[in-house]
Amino acid sequence: MTIPTPRPALALLVGITALFLAGCHSSKPAPAANGGADPGGKQAAESQSMAEAALGKQAEILEHGDLARNGAEQILAVNRIANAQRAAGKPADAADPASIFIRRAAILEKSGGKWSEVLRCDEHVKNPNGYLAGTPAARVSGWRLEYSLDSGKGLEMKFIPADSDADGAGSGSSESPGKSVVVRWNKSAKRYQSLDQSMERYLTEVPTLETPMSILK
Repeated sequence: MTIPTPRPALALLVGITALFLAGCHSSKPAPAANGGADPGGKQAAESQSMAEAALGKQAEILEHGDLARNGAEQILAVNRIANAQRAAGKPADAADPASIFIRRAAILEKSGGKWSEVLRCDEHVKNPNGYLAGTPAARVSGWRLEYSLDSGKGLEMKFIPADSDADGAGSGSSESPGKSVVVRWNKSAKRYQSLDQSMERYLTEVPTLETPMSILK
Protein backbone atom coordinates (compact mmCIF):
# COMPACT_ATOMS: atom_id res chain seq x y z
CA MET A 1 0.00 0.00 0.00
CA THR A 2 1.36 3.43 -1.00
CA ILE A 3 1.42 6.01 1.74
CA PRO A 4 0.34 9.39 0.32
CA THR A 5 2.89 12.18 0.74
CA PRO A 6 1.64 14.98 2.98
CA ARG A 7 0.90 18.17 1.02
CA PRO A 8 3.39 20.37 2.99
CA ALA A 9 6.16 17.86 2.39
CA LEU A 10 5.30 17.72 -1.31
CA ALA A 11 5.43 21.50 -1.59
CA LEU A 12 8.82 21.56 0.14
CA LEU A 13 10.16 18.90 -2.23
CA VAL A 14 9.01 20.87 -5.27
CA GLY A 15 10.63 24.02 -3.91
CA ILE A 16 13.98 22.31 -3.27
CA THR A 17 13.95 20.82 -6.78
CA ALA A 18 13.25 24.25 -8.32
CA LEU A 19 16.08 25.86 -6.37
CA PHE A 20 18.46 23.10 -7.45
CA LEU A 21 17.59 23.55 -11.12
CA ALA A 22 17.90 27.32 -10.83
CA GLY A 23 21.32 26.94 -9.26
CA CYS A 24 22.48 24.70 -12.08
CA HIS A 25 21.26 27.24 -14.66
CA SER A 26 22.93 30.21 -12.97
CA SER A 27 26.23 28.35 -12.70
CA LYS A 28 26.74 28.67 -16.46
CA PRO A 29 29.32 31.40 -17.25
CA ALA A 30 27.69 34.61 -18.44
CA PRO A 31 28.87 35.94 -21.80
CA ALA A 32 31.38 38.78 -21.62
CA ALA A 33 29.84 42.23 -21.64
CA ASN A 34 31.76 43.02 -24.82
CA GLY A 35 30.95 39.70 -26.44
CA GLY A 36 34.67 38.98 -26.42
CA ALA A 37 35.03 40.53 -29.88
CA ASP A 38 34.31 44.22 -29.43
CA PRO A 39 36.77 45.98 -31.76
CA GLY A 40 35.70 49.44 -30.60
CA GLY A 41 38.43 49.86 -28.02
CA LYS A 42 41.10 48.49 -30.34
CA GLN A 43 39.92 50.63 -33.24
CA ALA A 44 39.86 53.75 -31.08
CA ALA A 45 43.40 53.06 -29.87
CA GLU A 46 44.59 52.44 -33.43
CA SER A 47 42.95 55.64 -34.67
CA GLN A 48 44.50 57.71 -31.91
CA SER A 49 47.88 56.14 -32.59
CA MET A 50 47.66 57.08 -36.26
CA ALA A 51 46.52 60.61 -35.42
CA GLU A 52 49.50 61.03 -33.11
CA ALA A 53 51.83 59.63 -35.78
CA ALA A 54 50.63 62.40 -38.09
CA LEU A 55 50.27 65.34 -35.70
CA GLY A 56 52.04 64.41 -32.47
CA LYS A 57 50.81 63.69 -28.95
CA GLN A 58 48.45 66.68 -28.96
CA ALA A 59 46.43 65.23 -31.85
CA GLU A 60 42.67 65.36 -31.32
CA ILE A 61 40.25 63.34 -33.42
CA LEU A 62 37.20 65.37 -34.45
CA GLU A 63 35.51 62.90 -36.81
CA HIS A 64 36.02 59.22 -37.60
CA GLY A 65 34.27 56.98 -40.12
CA ASP A 66 33.26 57.08 -43.78
CA LEU A 67 33.87 60.82 -43.96
CA ALA A 68 34.21 61.00 -47.75
CA ARG A 69 31.27 58.66 -48.41
CA ASN A 70 33.64 56.53 -50.45
CA GLY A 71 33.43 53.44 -48.27
CA ALA A 72 36.83 53.97 -46.66
CA GLU A 73 37.59 54.57 -43.00
CA GLN A 74 38.93 58.08 -42.44
CA ILE A 75 39.99 60.25 -39.50
CA LEU A 76 39.88 64.03 -39.20
CA ALA A 77 42.50 65.00 -36.63
CA VAL A 78 43.74 68.42 -35.53
CA ASN A 79 46.17 70.25 -33.30
CA ARG A 80 43.86 72.69 -31.58
CA ILE A 81 45.23 76.07 -30.51
CA ALA A 82 45.68 75.56 -26.77
CA ASN A 83 43.76 78.58 -25.52
CA ALA A 84 41.14 78.31 -28.30
CA GLN A 85 41.92 81.85 -29.39
CA ARG A 86 42.69 83.26 -32.78
CA ALA A 87 45.93 85.05 -33.58
CA ALA A 88 44.29 88.43 -32.96
CA GLY A 89 43.49 87.35 -29.41
CA LYS A 90 39.72 87.15 -29.85
CA PRO A 91 38.04 84.17 -28.18
CA ALA A 92 36.45 81.44 -30.26
CA ASP A 93 32.69 81.37 -30.55
CA ALA A 94 31.68 78.91 -27.84
CA ALA A 95 28.19 78.73 -29.33
CA ASP A 96 29.59 77.17 -32.49
CA PRO A 97 31.46 73.96 -31.54
CA ALA A 98 32.05 73.15 -35.22
CA SER A 99 34.20 76.28 -35.56
CA ILE A 100 37.55 75.81 -33.87
CA PHE A 101 41.02 77.29 -34.06
CA ILE A 102 43.82 74.97 -35.08
CA ARG A 103 47.47 74.98 -36.02
CA ARG A 104 47.41 71.80 -38.08
CA ALA A 105 44.91 69.28 -39.40
CA ALA A 106 45.11 66.01 -41.29
CA ILE A 107 42.77 63.48 -42.80
CA LEU A 108 44.03 59.91 -42.66
CA GLU A 109 42.54 57.05 -44.67
CA LYS A 110 42.82 53.31 -44.14
CA SER A 111 43.05 51.27 -47.32
CA GLY A 112 44.25 47.69 -47.65
CA GLY A 113 45.18 47.66 -43.98
CA LYS A 114 47.48 50.67 -44.44
CA TRP A 115 46.94 54.21 -43.19
CA SER A 116 47.93 57.15 -45.37
CA GLU A 117 47.55 60.90 -45.20
CA VAL A 118 45.15 62.20 -47.86
CA LEU A 119 44.86 65.82 -46.75
CA ARG A 120 47.03 68.13 -44.65
CA CYS A 121 46.62 71.66 -43.41
CA ASP A 122 49.65 73.24 -41.77
CA GLU A 123 51.09 76.45 -43.20
CA HIS A 124 49.13 75.66 -46.37
CA VAL A 125 46.37 73.25 -47.41
CA LYS A 126 47.45 70.37 -49.64
CA ASN A 127 46.59 66.89 -50.83
CA PRO A 128 48.75 64.15 -52.41
CA ASN A 129 48.82 66.09 -55.71
CA GLY A 130 49.98 69.41 -54.28
CA TYR A 131 48.68 72.67 -52.85
CA LEU A 132 44.94 73.17 -53.04
CA ALA A 133 43.78 76.08 -55.17
CA GLY A 134 42.95 79.08 -53.03
CA THR A 135 45.40 78.34 -50.23
CA PRO A 136 47.24 81.59 -49.33
CA ALA A 137 50.70 81.97 -50.80
CA ALA A 138 51.97 83.34 -47.50
CA ARG A 139 52.53 80.91 -44.67
CA VAL A 140 49.67 80.69 -42.21
CA SER A 141 50.44 80.02 -38.54
CA GLY A 142 46.89 79.22 -37.47
CA TRP A 143 43.48 78.54 -38.95
CA ARG A 144 39.85 78.72 -38.05
CA LEU A 145 38.28 75.45 -39.13
CA GLU A 146 34.57 75.16 -39.80
CA TYR A 147 33.30 71.71 -40.71
CA SER A 148 30.12 69.75 -41.18
CA LEU A 149 29.27 66.16 -42.04
CA ASP A 150 26.45 65.73 -44.54
CA SER A 151 24.80 62.34 -45.03
CA GLY A 152 25.11 62.66 -48.80
CA LYS A 153 28.11 64.87 -49.56
CA GLY A 154 30.19 63.77 -46.62
CA LEU A 155 32.70 65.98 -44.84
CA GLU A 156 32.98 69.63 -45.82
CA MET A 157 35.67 71.87 -44.34
CA LYS A 158 36.36 75.56 -44.54
CA PHE A 159 39.87 76.70 -43.64
CA ILE A 160 40.15 80.42 -42.82
CA PRO A 161 43.43 82.05 -41.75
CA ALA A 162 43.03 82.70 -38.01
CA ASP A 163 44.10 86.34 -38.27
CA SER A 164 41.53 87.01 -40.99
CA ASP A 165 38.08 88.44 -40.36
CA ALA A 166 36.80 87.14 -43.68
CA ASP A 167 34.06 84.55 -43.66
CA GLY A 168 33.51 84.57 -47.41
CA ALA A 169 32.53 81.26 -48.89
CA GLY A 170 34.42 79.70 -51.72
CA SER A 171 38.11 79.50 -52.33
CA GLY A 172 38.26 81.64 -55.45
CA SER A 173 40.92 80.45 -57.86
CA SER A 174 44.66 79.87 -57.80
CA GLU A 175 45.17 83.16 -59.60
CA SER A 176 42.90 85.14 -57.27
CA PRO A 177 42.65 83.24 -54.00
CA GLY A 178 39.87 84.05 -51.57
CA LYS A 179 40.16 84.33 -47.83
CA SER A 180 38.95 80.81 -47.17
CA VAL A 181 39.54 77.37 -48.65
CA VAL A 182 36.47 75.15 -48.85
CA VAL A 183 37.30 71.48 -49.22
CA ARG A 184 35.29 68.36 -50.03
CA TRP A 185 35.96 64.92 -51.43
CA ASN A 186 35.84 64.88 -55.22
CA LYS A 187 34.35 61.51 -56.17
CA SER A 188 35.59 61.80 -59.76
CA ALA A 189 39.19 62.65 -58.86
CA LYS A 190 39.07 60.43 -55.73
CA ARG A 191 40.75 62.98 -53.50
CA TYR A 192 40.01 66.07 -51.43
CA GLN A 193 40.01 69.27 -53.47
CA SER A 194 38.98 72.89 -52.97
CA LEU A 195 35.82 74.35 -54.48
CA ASP A 196 35.23 77.51 -56.45
CA GLN A 197 32.91 80.30 -55.28
CA SER A 198 29.86 78.58 -56.74
CA MET A 199 30.57 75.56 -54.52
CA GLU A 200 29.92 73.37 -57.56
CA ARG A 201 33.26 73.09 -59.37
CA TYR A 202 36.42 71.51 -58.01
CA LEU A 203 39.70 73.33 -58.59
CA THR A 204 42.95 71.79 -59.77
CA GLU A 205 45.91 71.68 -57.39
CA VAL A 206 49.22 73.45 -57.86
CA PRO A 207 51.80 70.67 -58.37
CA THR A 208 54.82 70.45 -56.07
CA LEU A 209 58.11 68.63 -56.33
CA GLU A 210 57.56 66.78 -53.06
CA THR A 211 54.36 64.88 -52.42
CA PRO A 212 52.74 65.73 -49.06
CA MET A 213 51.30 62.23 -48.81
CA SER A 214 53.12 59.94 -46.39
CA ILE A 215 52.49 56.31 -45.47
CA LEU A 216 52.05 56.08 -41.69
CA LYS A 217 51.61 52.35 -41.29
